[in-house]
This record gives sequence, structure tokens and C-alpha cells, in this order.
Amino acid sequence: MIKLCDTDPSSLESLLGGHPGYRKTQVLEGVYRSHRLPAELTTLPRELRSRLAAEIQPALTLVAESAAGSDDTVKWLFALEDGQRIETVLMRYPDRVTACVSTQAGCAMGCSFCATGQGGFGRNLSAAEILEQIFWAERAAKPRAVTHVVFMGMGEPLANYDRTVAAARRLRSDFGISLRRLTISTVGIIPGIRRLAAEKMPVTLAVSLHAANDELRNELVPMNRRYPIADLVEACSDYARATSRRISFEWALISGVNDRARDAEELAALATPLGAHINLIPLNPTPGYPVIGTAPPEVASFASHLRRLGANATVRDTRGREIAAACGQLSMREAGGGRPARVSARSIPAGG
Repeated sequence: MIKLCDTDPSSLESLLGGHPGYRKTQVLEGVYRSHRLPAELTTLPRELRSRLAAEIQPALTLVAESAAGSDDTVKWLFALEDGQRIETVLMRYPDRVTACVSTQAGCAMGCSFCATGQGGFGRNLSAAEILEQIFWAERAAKPRAVTHVVFMGMGEPLANYDRTVAAARRLRSDFGISLRRLTISTVGIIPGIRRLAAEKMPVTLAVSLHAANDELRNELVPMNRRYPIADLVEACSDYARATSRRISFEWALISGVNDRARDAEELAALATPLGAHINLIPLNPTPGYPVIGTAPPEVASFASHLRRLGANATVRDTRGREIAAACGQLSMREAGGGRPARVSARSIPAGG
């Protein structure tokens, strides 16, 4: 049995024995460019379609789908073969379509405000399991196409380094998505940042910073105790220099915790010399974390203060809050950790 996104020229050799060589191209283009399941590849003879459908199977099973009223944001909860669960989000904007994918089932980083971290760590995903999330996102996005992919779902991508990088490379070669439209997020695993810089892949590095002094960041992001801010900033500077790509700092705004004037000043002092972009994210409520996200007027004030200090900052749209679109929330609700998600009756659309 071959998993859908493990399908490659080598795996097809035995399956297509006796068939013309061009059948291999038809299968690969059908899966990765037309986003069709083997049973839907009508360019193939019926007998071959049936055999491939039996031999090539999806790795993900849809458990729940939650959609905002406008359907601009859709979130899926998928089950893996061993029962682990992951989340994927599709976000439609006027100028792009972005898929947010998971790289691990759960997360071991232990960030105090993160629903995924509260659920603990399951396992690393395979490259095929990462890529299949894009396959289903592409089907749902039709007639448009996924233009951007962010590795910001469940898990720490650089803790699953080899498979994350393999998936990123195959997004370019198999799905045709430019490396420049990929973003890999990290809480600040410095060895992984340095390895990624050496890959010479022009992907955007997004660092989940959330605090600009070690005392507060140790509390919010425990990995900071191993890789403190000064070392992290040095690694980010080296990454930007090696790749000619601007670093992004992610900052979840938590009321009374990291949204004060002095927090903005510390953040600007780090970001401005790097030429880093700051993404401000009002914190989505998380069961088990006793604080709340910064209110909209204070978010705007914090952003304005950063800009007055010369920092490049934008406020990320918090679309999808009503569908538990923040990382780990739909999984938590389905497991009984909060009120039930509004799960739609729709399945992921068939390939167009």
C-alpha cells in the first residue's frame, strides 16, 4: 500500500508494469497538479484506475470541518492511521489563498498560551502526511489554487526538520508552489535555523517571539531557556544574510502581559536592526490559560507605538475565531476540551 503523497516515479514502477511510460506522468500530474484521487483519473483505463485506487490510499481521514460564515476560512481536523489527529486551515484572501499545515501531531514545546501545547506531543508527521494537507486544501480551494503555504499549524517544524524540509522542496517540485511563498515557523530552535540557512532555500522564517526579554519569554516560551533571545537574534541575523529573506517575528498580544509600552520598545529594539517584520496577533482564547487577548483599541495602540519607533508592524486578521481556527482549538473541542465546534456537513470537494 502506497500513501497518496508518497506516490513518485519509483513507487509507480511496479504498479504500472506493462503500461506505456506516459501513464506514470498522467498519474503524477493527476495527483499533484490536478489534485485528483487515483479513482478520479479518467485519462487512465478503468481497470488501471481501480487497481491504483486500491494500492494508493490517503493517509488522512476527515474527522471534522469547521467553516466561517463566509467560507473564507475553513479548518479541518484529520485523523492519521494510528489515531493521532492534526489540523489544517485554508484561508482565502482577495489576492492569495493560504494553507496552514501541521508538521507534528501535538507539540512538545510547552508554550503556556497554546492549545496545541496543552494537548501534549504525539509524533512527527511524515513528509507525505504534511503534503497531503496541501492536496486536500487545493481541492477545497478550487476554482482558485493555493498560492502560499505556512508551516504554522500543530507542532514545531524545526523539531521535525528533515521531513519539513523534504515537504517544502516537494511543494516546489511536485505541486509547483514557489519556495518564496512558503513560511516556516519556529519557537526559536537555533540549530534548526542554522541548518535551514545552509539549505539556501528562499523560504520566510517566522519566529514565534512573543516576548523581547528573557525573563518573560522563559515563562511564555520555555524553549527560550535553552536558546535565549540574544543567541536567537544572532541566528536570525545570519539567516537573513544567508537567504536575503526578511525575518518575521510573530507576537501574540496578551492583555497585561506583553502589550505594554515597554514591551513595544523592547520589541522594536530587536526587530528594527534586523529589518524584521512584526506580525501582531491578538491572542485567541484558550481553555486552561487564564488571560485574554489584547482588546482591539490596545492592539491598534501597540502597533502605532511600534511604527513610531521605526518598526515594521502589521496586525494579523483574526478571522476564524468562531470556528476554533487557532492552532489546536478544534482538536481540543472535538476531544471535549471546550464547547463543540460548528462542524459543517460538507466534505472536502472532489477534484475539479
